[in-house]
Amino acid sequence: MKIYPAIDILDGKAVRLLRGDYDARTVYGDDIIKTARAIADAGADGIHMVDLAGAKSGAPTSFDTVCAVKAETGAFLQIGGGIRTMADVDAYMDACVDRVIIGTKAVNDREFLLAAARKYGSRIAVGIDARDGMAATDGWLSTSDVDAVTLCRQLADCGIRSFICTDISRDGAMQGCNLEFYRRLCADVDADIIASGGISTVGDISRLREIGVSGAIIGRAYYTGAIKIADAMRAAEAPL
Repeated sequence: MKIYPAIDILDGKAVRLLRGDYDARTVYGDDIIKTARAIADAGADGIHMVDLAGAKSGAPTSFDTVCAVKAETGAFLQIGGGIRTMADVDAYMDACVDRVIIGTKAVNDREFLLAAARKYGSRIAVGIDARDGMAATDGWLSTSDVDAVTLCRQLADCGIRSFICTDISRDGAMQGCNLEFYRRLCADVDADIIASGGISTVGDISRLREIGVSGAIIGRAYYTGAIKIADAMRAAEAPL
């Protein structure tokens, strides 16, 4: 199981939202490079970045910042938010980003998603954000009529190998993760599941490992000191 501390970018700052609410943000850093370097130096398996403004607007807004993080740290880097054209995907891949996360377009345009997966293979992941079990889109501002777990299963059957799955109701709330959601995903979806949203203790990481998720994204818990990267790594690597 791998650990990915998150850097969510908004207005050039590292922030965390509460349950996806853009008006309920907490700023944790004004220097994205410094934040990323601290994560890399702590030995995390990678860095999970989200372009929040891009997710909302439908086009990347932090491309240069993301590329600078990759160049400065050399860390495994995955990026999502506003990636809705093949040109967007190509640009990030050309900049040596390790994994591109497609979210809204995975729900709304399966042909585009599968074309990207054919071109880049395992470097393409799908971000599925669930509100009341249904897939949300457009920076969590809209909710579709598509069941999130069913969508993951369908896309896995089409060859998608990695999913970043977030329960919006838990995200940023420091109330623990939705274990039943991830248990269902791991049971029903033949692919790697990376859990995101509500992970607030090392115990959450241990329980997710027992369920069988392949990775965990830690956000607010990392920034507040509730979870230290070294402790998260030990929990992720402990024998079952």
